[in-house]
Amino acid sequence: MTVPALEVEGLRHGYGGSRLALEDVGFRVMPGAFTCLLGPNGAGKSTLFALATGLLRPAAGHVRIHDHDIAQAPGDALAQLGVVFQQPTLDLDLTVLQNLRYFAALHGIGRREADRRIEIELTRLSLFERRGEKVRALNGGHRRRVEIARALLHRPTLLLLDEPTVGLDIPARRTLIRHVHTLCAEDGIAVLWATHLIDEIDPATDHVVVLHRGRVRASGPVAMVNAETGCATVGESFDRLTAARPTAEVEAAA
Repeated sequence: MTVPALEVEGLRHGYGGSRLALEDVGFRVMPGAFTCLLGPNGAGKSTLFALATGLLRPAAGHVRIHDHDIAQAPGDALAQLGVVFQQPTLDLDLTVLQNLRYFAALHGIGRREADRRIEIELTRLSLFERRGEKVRALNGGHRRRVEIARALLHRPTLLLLDEPTVGLDIPARRTLIRHVHTLCAEDGIAVLWATHLIDEIDPATDHVVVLHRGRVRASGPVAMVNAETGCATVGESFDRLTAARPTAEVEAAA
């Protein structure tokens, strides 16, 4: 039986007060799957990413990366994980090559092997010729590509991307989405891509996890979610799932 690349089970987290950021959140991301974590602003996507990367500890529940519980075996779990956060984290005054070499050194990758991997990843992203330029000289789309290259240097099996196309123009968004889909198809990498943009989802191949008000409203291949909601498109399904609180929740809160 194939082990999920990411398994979230019964996840619960709050920041004080009576309102929870996440409540009983559970879903799976399988190897080679491009899964979109779809939700409006404030749905809990960034909190979920903080929990999945070990930056926060949940009040309840588990996050497992290839069967390694992130709370019990963080080293084994995080070694499988590559992350591109919503906020840029490159050093603008270092060159592309210096940024990537520094990251590789943090993972214990020797200089020769690091340079080999850097060349491979930058070439795939059409950026190898710009390796000597300072990051400050790159546009937003190119900086995102560098962050993806960096996230792949230690050969993760799971890639998390939190709103990675924020601030990018349409051509840059399309290039980024196409490249990450290629990673899934050719390298077997599992991807969890957080977004609130419906047009970033490929209805023919992608999976979705619809998160709204801290709860998972639907999870699975796009076609299955559409069938469950009785809608023709993922956009219509999203509107229906997030339009109002389910009756059971309203009654429970009364």
